[in-house]
Amino acid sequence: MAFGLSKSLNGLLNTVSVPSLGPERRAGSMPLSLLKDELETAISQANLRGENADLVRSTALLWHDHLDESHKISQGINSSDGSYLHAIMHRREPDYSNAQYWFNRTGNHPAFRQVHQRAEEVLGAFELHRETVWENEYNGMVDAVSHMDGDCDFLQQVQRIEFEVLLERFYT
Repeated sequence: MAFGLSKSLNGLLNTVSVPSLGPERRAGSMPLSLLKDELETAISQANLRGENADLVRSTALLWHDHLDESHKISQGINSSDGSYLHAIMHRREPDYSNAQYWFNRTGNHPAFRQVHQRAEEVLGAFELHRETVWENEYNGMVDAVSHMDGDCDFLQQVQRIEFEVLLERFYT
């Protein structure tokens, strides 16, 4: 991750590869028991509390491919941020209609615009629109993931940007 997370949180999220768009677990993802211990230490050191701590927990679990554990947390967070993480989890499951439902529940989430802008800067406006059919709602990404065939590196990079934008939001 390329922003001001604490050293311990940044260490948990600096992995060799980015998460898959599906439910599969990467070789580089941290085992659940080790992740939980290190995550609690990192959250404590970062002085995160309440909903923001739960959002960071859910995000880190999702980053390390522990979808069920992330889901348990995100479904209990009754905010647009919790709905956003809940939607990503269902998109990865894959349960695309449920992902679209949860993205719609986020409302006009501020992260949508930030993800879109950052993805355009990094990946190029033409490619972003061609690959995701991005609109004001976020269902373009769900549609792109549900119809992907072959190379998914581009969409994985958009997903990485999602994680970064959300963590910046939760960490402040």
